[in-house]
Amino acid sequence: RVTKEVDSTSKEAKSFLRQQEKWQSAAPASLPTVSGVRRPSGMSTLLGKIGSKKQKMSTLEKSKLDWENFKEEEGIVEELAIHNRGKDGYIERKAFLERVDHRQFEIERDIRLSRMKP
Repeated sequence: RVTKEVDSTSKEAKSFLRQQEKWQSAAPASLPTVSGVRRPSGMSTLLGKIGSKKQKMSTLEKSKLDWENFKEEEGIVEELAIHNRGKDGYIERKAFLERVDHRQFEIERDIRLSRMKP
C-alpha cells in the first residue's frame, strides 16, 4: 500500500476526491433493498471484493515514489538541489561539453575553408 501526501487544492487531490465520491454513490445503489433496509447479499459482495481490479503501478511510478521517499527519509532534498545547480551538476557538464565540441568544430571548419581559398 502506498500513501502519498498532496496539497488539497492540487489536481491529483481533486481527482481522488471525485473517484471516492463515485465509489460511494455507486455502492449504495447497487445493494438490494429488503423492506426499506439495505442489506448486502453474501455471495455477490464476496465476488465483488475478489473480482475488483486494483490499479497497477508501473515500474517508473514505483521507482519515482521510492526515490522521493528515500530523499525525504535521508534529508538530502536540498543538498541535491544545490549540487545539481552548481558547476558539478550533470546538466551543466553536458552543456559545457557541447559548447566545447561546437567551438572545436567551428575552428576546424575555418581552417578547412581557409585552405580551400587561393
